[in-house]
Amino acid sequence: MADRQTLPVLPLRGQVIFPGLTAPIAAGRPGTLRAIETALKGDRLVFAVAQRDNSDEPTGDVLYTTGVIARIGQIQRGLGGVQLLLQGEGRATALQFVKTEGFLSAVIVPTADMEPIDPKDPAFEALHRETRERATELGEKRGLPEEAVHQVLDSVTEPGRFADLVAGYLDVDVPQKQVLLETLSVEERIRRVLVHVQRQIGMLSAQEDIKNQVQEELGDRQREMFLREQLKAIQKELGDDDSSKEVEALREKLAKLDLPKDAQKEVERELGRLERAGRESMEAQVIRTYLESIAELPWNTRSDDQLDLPRAVTVLDEDHYGLGDVKDRVLEFLAVRQLRARQLEAELHETGELPASKLVADDEAVPASDKPITDTKEAKSRAMARGPILLFNGPPGVGKTSIAKSIARALGREYVRIALGGVRDEADIRGHRRTYVGAMPGRIINGMKSAGTRNPVFLLDEVDKLGSGFQGDPASALLEVLDPAQNNSFTDHYLGVPFDLSEVLFIATSNFIQNIPGPLLDRMEVVEFSGYTEREKAGIATQYLVPRQFDESGLKSAGITLTPDAVMTVVTQYTREAGVRQLERQIGAVARKVARKLAAGGDDAATVPKVLDSGDVRELLGRPRVHPEKIAETDTIGIANGMYYTPMGGDIMFVEASVRRPGTRTGPKSGVAETAVETISDGLGVSGPVSLILTGQLGDVMKESARAAFTYATNNAASLGIPTNRLGAVEAHIHVPAGAIPKDGPSAGIAIATALVSEMSGRPVRRDVSMTGEITLRGRVLPIGGIKEKVLGAHRAGIKHVIIPKANEADLEDVPDEVRQTLTFHPVQTLEEVLKVALVPQSEVERVIERELAAL
Repeated sequence: MADRQTLPVLPLRGQVIFPGLTAPIAAGRPGTLRAIETALKGDRLVFAVAQRDNSDEPTGDVLYTTGVIARIGQIQRGLGGVQLLLQGEGRATALQFVKTEGFLSAVIVPTADMEPIDPKDPAFEALHRETRERATELGEKRGLPEEAVHQVLDSVTEPGRFADLVAGYLDVDVPQKQVLLETLSVEERIRRVLVHVQRQIGMLSAQEDIKNQVQEELGDRQREMFLREQLKAIQKELGDDDSSKEVEALREKLAKLDLPKDAQKEVERELGRLERAGRESMEAQVIRTYLESIAELPWNTRSDDQLDLPRAVTVLDEDHYGLGDVKDRVLEFLAVRQLRARQLEAELHETGELPASKLVADDEAVPASDKPITDTKEAKSRAMARGPILLFNGPPGVGKTSIAKSIARALGREYVRIALGGVRDEADIRGHRRTYVGAMPGRIINGMKSAGTRNPVFLLDEVDKLGSGFQGDPASALLEVLDPAQNNSFTDHYLGVPFDLSEVLFIATSNFIQNIPGPLLDRMEVVEFSGYTEREKAGIATQYLVPRQFDESGLKSAGITLTPDAVMTVVTQYTREAGVRQLERQIGAVARKVARKLAAGGDDAATVPKVLDSGDVRELLGRPRVHPEKIAETDTIGIANGMYYTPMGGDIMFVEASVRRPGTRTGPKSGVAETAVETISDGLGVSGPVSLILTGQLGDVMKESARAAFTYATNNAASLGIPTNRLGAVEAHIHVPAGAIPKDGPSAGIAIATALVSEMSGRPVRRDVSMTGEITLRGRVLPIGGIKEKVLGAHRAGIKHVIIPKANEADLEDVPDEVRQTLTFHPVQTLEEVLKVALVPQSEVERVIERELAAL
């Protein structure tokens, strides 16, 4: 018996590989990919065997036992898996299937062909020759060139290999191919191959007969079409030609559009085809739909721009609470376009026309198709669309889409929005070519059709969620749409003619700017939307959300209102988000519960007060859902107040530190998040191994901050008042609570250092002080971001003193005045300044100890 060997198993669905043949394979299942990777690390051999069914996770029970030892040739990796070429080398039988390391392996034994007793036997030779002739006939019937068929078949002279070659190209199902693979007798295998070949030749002959019959029927249809044309001529003579009337009506409608030259030429060509086509034919329906799409587009219809900046200010303030920075940027955007439109209007009034170059930036080429502008409305509209395209970036629910609506209302333009989230097909942007069944224009052209004007405000929503696949990259298609030098001749695949988008005011929105491809991002100017503060949310709720939800719930006539404290209770205790969507849902819940009591009547209705306070809100909504951190009750050794920022707002966090000598313990306990063992000298001649333990799901940046803080504390022990018995062979443990939440960022550096120095020196940290800033090994404090949100979170927690980096002092201008007046800020440049503010002075610590001893 041949030597056994163990090979990774490559399960095949709907396919059987034969020795001597090369076959392309697509692999994407995890187990299959692991088997391929294992084979690539060795001699590239796998055991390719067919499945009995189409299960996604095959086991040995669903695999045939006879397969092929195959060698992996070329391999190409893609997003969904790999494409590879398998070269069959020889048959083999699996003795056992074993699943290890996530893939199947097989213990196999190679099997050899059973050659005929007498290869020169006339009967065997006749069988071999007949199979070759029939295989040649089959190849020619399939439409393959005769020379290619002979070249392939004549290249194999050995009967067994020849039978495998023909079997590999047979159009039969997997069980039948598997029978051929398991047939070891060469003579029997050739005989079975011949049977299949003869059967397929018969099927192809039958198909040819059917094809001839269809051709005859098509001839009858052509005759019918000719007769219909004659009938059409007769109807025209009788004046009863509905089809001609329909074409003429469509022609008149298109003639009123004043189409560009290229579009007019294409329309005339399609109208001619429509006249020649039968009214009920499929071609006529396709042409009619295309011409109607052309007629529905706003080729020359424009909205009258209302270039009134004070009105724009009024509209933005009516529609949105807060967002001062965003409103300023939008008003600047509109002011520049307003002044440029007035300037061009004055020049047009003086000269009578404007060259196209007046509306093109210096670094852009003037398109050859741009003709001089003589219409005042067109000049104003194109001037308003010129300039950078705004990208509103920020978390969900902060008003990005509604700001775009307000811009459209302020300008008096139509508003169009298309959602790009999840779009993976380029045809969604550019449209489908008319050669496809069910072709239609892309979203851009459909949006223009919905707007009804050629100068709408066009919102491209969620451009950061565009996908890409084998259908193309929609982000690349948007490059032409958003490029002022190209979008005056945007060509949709369905239309096939240029359409001018240069007067459209495009605005885009996104949540994560890092997901937008670089070339697309380069086309846009980013306007950042930060999350609302709690006071802003309360103002939005009072001004917009409460009236809307109470009106929708039928409470407007009942005179039910919420107190400011009740609104703030909903904001702080039942929502935690950057925007106000969840806040509106919670207010809606309050309104529904009140409406239910009023509708029930009786005692329930009598218990509903006209003014709902915070206690009423808690009774209606139940226990609070959000629990923000609060200031500690006492000054504590080893616990410092840090600050953090998320898109949902800022808050404080407690950083805890503990230092002790490990005693006889030889290593850290199992389950600790990370341990770093170093040798650190304290500057006093005391050194030893230091075990630094970091827990609380800290990210890499926070871990590095902790190491830097510990190094600074030990190297500056003398100046920091750290006794020598707290140095040397010690174990330092730093923990940040809420261990289920991952945390990262550099801004916790000074909080970690303060907690460490407090623990090592025995000086408590002041409970009313919070801090944020990055630390270096030399004790410098570096700037960070999110100052506004962090300060607001600290203020809400009851903090009185806030330590920030000196370089961030200018960021305090973003903090509301009422908050700044209640806090004391300490801009610092070094950790030494931080510790002077954050730690209780040593003299006060000693007085406290003396008082406690005296009391004892």
